[in-house]
Parts: sequence; structure tokens; C-alpha cells
Amino acid sequence: MSGHGDLFLGIDCGTQGTKALLLDAHSGRVLGQGAATHRLIEGPNGRREQEPSEWLAALAQSCRAVLDKAGVDGHEVRGIGVSGQQHGLVLLDERGDVLRPAKLWCDTESQAENQRLLDYLGGVEGSLRRLGVALAPGYTLSKLLWTRERHPHVFERIAHILLPHDYLNYWLTGRYRSEHGDASGTGYFDVRGRTWDVELLRHIDSTGRLAAAVPTLMAADEPVGTLRPEVARQLGLSGDVLVSSGGGDNMMGAIGTGNIRPGILTMSLGTSGTLYAWTDRPRIGSRPEIASFCASSGGWLSLICTMNLTNANALVRELLNIDLDSFSQLAAQAPIGAEGLTLLPFFNGERVPPLPEASANLLGMTSANMTRANLCRAVLEGTTFGLRRGLDLLRENGIRSDNIRLIGGGAKSAVWRQLIADSMDMPVIGAEQNEAAALGAAIQAAWCHARQREPEASLEELCARCVRLDETTATRPLTGNVRAYETAYRRYRRHLEDMYGI
Repeated sequence: MSGHGDLFLGIDCGTQGTKALLLDAHSGRVLGQGAATHRLIEGPNGRREQEPSEWLAALAQSCRAVLDKAGVDGHEVRGIGVSGQQHGLVLLDERGDVLRPAKLWCDTESQAENQRLLDYLGGVEGSLRRLGVALAPGYTLSKLLWTRERHPHVFERIAHILLPHDYLNYWLTGRYRSEHGDASGTGYFDVRGRTWDVELLRHIDSTGRLAAAVPTLMAADEPVGTLRPEVARQLGLSGDVLVSSGGGDNMMGAIGTGNIRPGILTMSLGTSGTLYAWTDRPRIGSRPEIASFCASSGGWLSLICTMNLTNANALVRELLNIDLDSFSQLAAQAPIGAEGLTLLPFFNGERVPPLPEASANLLGMTSANMTRANLCRAVLEGTTFGLRRGLDLLRENGIRSDNIRLIGGGAKSAVWRQLIADSMDMPVIGAEQNEAAALGAAIQAAWCHARQREPEASLEELCARCVRLDETTATRPLTGNVRAYETAYRRYRRHLEDMYGI
């Protein structure tokens, strides 16, 4: 047991499951982790949805599991922070009941509605001028218009519009709140002024009902509230546990990798791939691929997101009927460039490059190069080159760093770490705590709790104590490899130009 009364739970509700992490903020040690999975509802036209009730069950299961593993009495826990997958749409009626399954970040069913909204704003330039971000099909706004047109009876009953992490906070506390970081990815939030764009919601619904349904905005260091008594009993916690603002998974991942000041790049290798850096002002350029979201630590995050990463690798593994170790071994056997085989891995459409309606393509196949090893390497290279293109765009936008901090499931692969270091021509290092979003949520909860007693309590000091890099994963680029990857990357770019004019 801690004995310090400084225990905090970090919850990360992702696409595949929910993870819970227990942090001793006094020592900076992680005492244990728990996890539970969710089902993905898939359908035609890019439908990707989940039942929010499964998130609640997974949250409770993962919390109980981590307390059991750590051998800790839940009454020692002082606070909870929640990280959630961004952009998802959770609709509640006036009683607080869920109206339909939540449409997720990776749902592309509302592409046509997104384009109409983008046209209304005056295209990408108009969207950047008004909101500071370019509307993308995965954002929440187009899902609202889609609901109005496809499910009018559901639309008429909307009383509350929440993001996934907002919904979990509502379940925990009974309060409807949202913080600036996660709100940045809705498409109806001004990232410069940190306010809802209620007029844009009135464009969809002239009655003003949608504008009234958004939650109250709050700062990242504020508490949403304390646990509802029935939830406290269910989780085995005391009723005075503080629930912090929480945030989107990328914002929490930034805190969990200490990315709260300039000069640090975090790369997350999960179902999607993200690359982001903290800035002291919104860096809004002309590139729609770069989102300038608010950070959940003050400041902003310049962020790029690719829609296809470990999901693309999983498709190839399933096709070849191999496990993760065999996949890595095969990829390592193939030469850089996969002997001319190039995969454009746009299985779910893509954001970087901005091709929401694209599908995947395997190019350059010959009787000589069509091998299992080359196919495994081609999917690793194709997904990584999307992130490399994102790095190029961030550099064009003035972002500077001399290394990359890796998190997510893919960061465990030594083969992939070397591929990233070589193709980015930059040293990479993994975080000691791979579940950085859950860690970030726990750190933010500790910060929020400390600020109740000491208004100047420092997030930087907490990150210095709780965020640790794993030196055994430090990987430097190899000169010969860098040149070979540059050739393969140029070939990838040529295919993009030939097929899509990019």
C-alpha cells in the first residue's frame, strides 16, 4: 500500500477496450493495470459504432481488476481521470439515457454530410478561418447532421450531446461537462477562443435545441465533481473521490509522455497513428491535415492522425494466418522497400493524406517480389510513411524536435522502432509506461486534486516524477537505412501523386 494517500486511477476508453492504471503520485510509480474489451459494430458505408453501456461495464471491470492486482483498498484512491477516444457521438435524452449506439472517430458513414458542412463554411480555408481546424468526416459535427437525416425520431429526442470521455464523466458524477482539448475535435468548437460555435449547431437545427444540448465547458485543471454514491459502491471507492476534467486520448497521451512544453514529439502507434507536439499558441496553417487542438494541460497540440495503423497490420496477419511474432520476423527478413512492393494502406479511407473515400492498394507486384515477407514489410512501411508525411507537414509548420517518444501497442516492436527511426531520420525512444493515455489521465487527476489545496500546483513537477522513458528501447537511425528508406518513401509519394494527384 502507498500509505501516502496519493493514489489516482487513470482510465483510457479506446476503440478496442478500456484500460485502468493505478498511480502513486508521491513516488511516481504505477502500481498496476486492468483491462476489459468492447465490441465494435461494423456495417456498410464505413459504419463503426459501439454501445456506451459496454464502456461502463469495461470501466468497472478494469477498475476492480487493477485494485485487486495492486492489493489496494479502493478507499485510498483520491481521484480519477478519464481519457477517451476522440470525436465519438453519444446522444442522450432528457433522462440521461443513451438514444442509439455511439458513432466513433473511425466511422466514415457521414462523408457526404461532412462535405456539405465544409462547403457551407467555405471549404477548408473557411473552416480554418472560423474554427481553427478543417472539418474531417470523423469529427462529431457531420454525425449530428447524419443523425438528423437518417434517424429523425432519435434527433427529435436529443437533450445532451457528449463525447465518449464526457459520457463516462457524466456516469461517474451525474454532471454534463466537457474540456477544451476533447471539444476541439467536435467541429463545432473554436480552438482559438475556446468556445462552442453554437451558430454552427443552429445551422443544423434552427430551433436552438442542439446548441442547448452541448455540455458546459471547463478548464483542464478543474474537477467535474465527485463520484455518485452508487458508482462509488460499484467501484469499491469512497464517495469523495474527485473526477478531473479528463480529455481525449491524444491530449492524455501528451501528458503521459511529458509532452507539455515545446520541443517534444509524441507518436502513438495504435489502431490509428498520431504524431503531435505541444505549442504555446495555435499554429493554424493552410494544411487541413494538421489539427491545432487545445491541449489538456493549457496550450495547444499540433497533431496529425492517420486512420490506418495496427488495424492494417492485423488484416495482413489474418490473411497470412500468423501471430505477431511471426509477422515481425517476416518483416525483418524482407529488404527495405520490400523489393518494390508498396502498400497504400487506406483500408478505412485516410486523413493523412486527406483521402476519406480512398481504399487500399497494393502496387508494384511481380512474380519475384510477391512474398509473405515483402507483404509484411510493405504494410509496416506503408503505414509508417503516412506518419512520415505528417512529420514533414509538422516541420513545414515550424515544429522542431530532436527525438520522438513512442507509445501504443506498436511501440513494443523493435523492428518497427528501427523502421521509424530510419524512415524519420530521428532517434526514437519508448515510454516506460506504454499506456500513456491512462497514465496521463491519472497524472491530470493528481494535478487537479493538488490544485484544490494549492492553486499553483505544477503539472510539470508531476510529469517529471511520473513519466519515465525506457532507455532499453532507445533506437538511433542507421545511415545506410536512412538512404534506402528515402528511396522507398519517394516511391510511396510518386504512387500518391499518380493515383490521387497528391
